[in-house]
Amino acid sequence: MQDGWKRFKPRFLEHSEQTSGTNKSLFNFRRLWKQSIVITLAVVLLPLFTLAVVDYTVSWKALESELLLRTTRLVSNLRRSLTSYLDERIFALNFLILDNSYAQLADGNRLKQILENLKSGLGEWYDLGLIDHTGKQVNYTGPYNIQGMDYSGQDWYKKLHYKDQDTYHDSIAMRSDVSDVFLGFRKTPHLVISVLHNDAQGRHYILRAGLDIEQLNAILSHFELSNNGDAFLINHEGIIQTPTRYYGAAMEKFPLPVPPFSERTQVTDGVDHVGREIVTGYAYITGTPFILVVIKQKNTLMSAWEAAGGSLLVFLVGSVVAIVAVVFGICTYLVNSIYQADQKRLASLHQAEYANKMASIGRLSAGVAHEINNPLAIINEKAGLIKDLFTFRKEYEGDQRLLGLVGAIISSVDRCATITRQLLNFARNLQVNVQKLSLRRVVDDVLEFQIKEASHRHIAITVDIPAEIPEFFSDRGKLQQVFINLVNNAFAAMKEGGTLEIKSRLTDDGAGVVTTVRDSGCGIPPEHIAKIFEPFFTTKSGSGGTGLGLSITYGLVTELGGLIDIESTVGAGTTFIITLPLKYHADQADKGDAHEGTVG
Repeated sequence: MQDGWKRFKPRFLEHSEQTSGTNKSLFNFRRLWKQSIVITLAVVLLPLFTLAVVDYTVSWKALESELLLRTTRLVSNLRRSLTSYLDERIFALNFLILDNSYAQLADGNRLKQILENLKSGLGEWYDLGLIDHTGKQVNYTGPYNIQGMDYSGQDWYKKLHYKDQDTYHDSIAMRSDVSDVFLGFRKTPHLVISVLHNDAQGRHYILRAGLDIEQLNAILSHFELSNNGDAFLINHEGIIQTPTRYYGAAMEKFPLPVPPFSERTQVTDGVDHVGREIVTGYAYITGTPFILVVIKQKNTLMSAWEAAGGSLLVFLVGSVVAIVAVVFGICTYLVNSIYQADQKRLASLHQAEYANKMASIGRLSAGVAHEINNPLAIINEKAGLIKDLFTFRKEYEGDQRLLGLVGAIISSVDRCATITRQLLNFARNLQVNVQKLSLRRVVDDVLEFQIKEASHRHIAITVDIPAEIPEFFSDRGKLQQVFINLVNNAFAAMKEGGTLEIKSRLTDDGAGVVTTVRDSGCGIPPEHIAKIFEPFFTTKSGSGGTGLGLSITYGLVTELGGLIDIESTVGAGTTFIITLPLKYHADQADKGDAHEGTVG
């Protein structure tokens, strides 16, 4: 699982950019990674955010519109109910004044009986009074002693007496008037309905009745309102006529401006006197001084949508986070794949270049050895002839100094011949050549070229390859390159006086050989172990390292069908463990490719 997650880690950020061909900008993986993430997120998130904003705006406006429509319907229904209620009372008084003559209404017992009948049918009636054409109350029945009171100077009487016929209530044949809610003698809020009638002699008289407003309150509270809703009446001067929840008691001043006159129901939104957002619906009730007001607090009404909007916002944020994570992972994985493919391409080019270089070195070594062998043969022959001459001549036979010098020449020639033979052998082994070989011989050939450097740096080299390890078929040139790279790395990691140990043993099943190359160098930090075999990864930035040595070594070992592992402790040294099969198969290269993906 941990290795799987590494695919989604931007590994290219850990390495410096590599120039690849003439179009270097095409291989700027950091920029490619950032551009792919930004473009993909833009393509995915911009439509998502656009749709979210549009949907939220449309839904909000639709909800506001629905709220206004519901408020409009509520105000219209309440208006009709209140109008019907008041019309019914006006009709009742109109019927009484038409059904009874002035003399009958002036009869105290008759008026009292009428009031009792009204209370039995409509319980909110307080009292009844008859007012003649002079404005004097000539008959009264009710709880108060107000018979004989003169109303001729009061505004309602003047307005009813001189009212233009065109302003009459449409459904009432007689003139009528509905008063504001007031306290009066009762000291409780009530209203008065008055109906004027002209008799046959052209004299008018008025039937006036007082009503309790509890029925009005019941009508207003009957309609379903939310907990923060408020429905009440105010008059044209802004005096509250019925109790409210949030805007004062009856007979107090309404804290908001009086809505402008309109023949139809109106709904507006705004803020109240304490800064709360509200939706206000109102309607003027025709023929009365009342204005029906319905106020709803907008924040509470929209709370359900805000809660749903909050859930949608959480879902949107979660979706965005998931999209960003998926886009980041996919883009990283794809750019990683491109980066790794490019690294493999570069490593292959460098490996081919390295192989060509080694082949050139081999050809050069073979040419040099061949050219040197001829002069060496001549020197050897001449030195042998001189030695023979010295031996046969009496005057030189006993001169040990001359014979010693000639012997030194012949020994040096033999030493040079040995070196040229080693060069020729090394050059031949650089070619791809699967043959039966001795692991000890391969290691000795490699170390032969490191003896001088080891001597100068006082590096002790020990080789422990038991004789029981049999000869096996493998590619000598590739195996030599493996040990050359490992020994060079070991020498680079050690200071003077270090130790290099090369040991081999058979595997437990006897099918392979395990070789360890251990040095006493500086070691490798744990965070670098997983990347040590990656192309171009190097810890020798200050000494010209290319980062290809161990990568090529890994490739050569896997091509030989083997495995390579590493153990290292900072300050104590590094050990490379190479496991090679004793039987070489033609398809080792394919197996090497299969192993390559599992390292690092």
